[in-house]
Amino acid sequence: MSIFKKVLASVGIGSAKVDTKLEHAQVSPGDTLGGIVHIQGGQLEQQIESIYVYLKTQYVREQNDSKVTHVAEIAKYRITDAFLLRAGESREIPFTLAIPEYAPLSLRNTPVWVETGLDINMAVDPTDRDRIDIVAGPNVATVMEALDELGFRLREVSNDYAPRLGGTLPFVQEFEYVPTTNFRGALDELEVLYFPRGNDLELFLQIDRRARGFRGRLEEQMGLDESFVRVTIPGSELRRGSTIVAGQLHDLISRYC
Repeated sequence: MSIFKKVLASVGIGSAKVDTKLEHAQVSPGDTLGGIVHIQGGQLEQQIESIYVYLKTQYVREQNDSKVTHVAEIAKYRITDAFLLRAGESREIPFTLAIPEYAPLSLRNTPVWVETGLDINMAVDPTDRDRIDIVAGPNVATVMEALDELGFRLREVSNDYAPRLGGTLPFVQEFEYVPTTNFRGALDELEVLYFPRGNDLELFLQIDRRARGFRGRLEEQMGLDESFVRVTIPGSELRRGSTIVAGQLHDLISRYC
């Protein structure tokens, strides 16, 4: 093989290509996602050191009074060891990914995607990107239904930089709700973070009270109109349904109004 072709392959011209096909595009945190990686050899044989699959999303971080969007790696999977891919050879490699229970939901402006790449020495690594839809699992869905029953409307979902709260991730996914019925006159908004803990679900609530009178306006100016509440709802309670959970959340939130 000529040196010229090897140089072309090293910059990605005439080299191997990769295409990933997913079994389905919708999954919940804690579930598995299957698929097949199709590899098509280029104009010369190449040593593939590994095939890797990333689960990625993006988050926002405030820097110098502006918001900057960053890409975050949720999980990384190595699906094969090194092998020699011959010129023109076609291979299909099946895989199964375990979606972490802390994976963010792909709601509103929070995309999540699977990115596949070939690790090739001395060459540009070919990659492929596929969007997926991560939907709420049963526990989070139950609490979301409970908040809906209480008249909270989901206004915004965002991935915000918060490494201390995010655990293995540099961000947390924040759900911002506005009251429409029960707490309409008492709250400005309710912010919720969902943290799955096995069969249980931990919630971080930021309860933003509406200013009332002089004292309320003073508290608002001093930043005292917000309460931060941390609560864990056991799986046994979640399995009783959204109406039971709605009653419990109503009692909890009412203490801070």
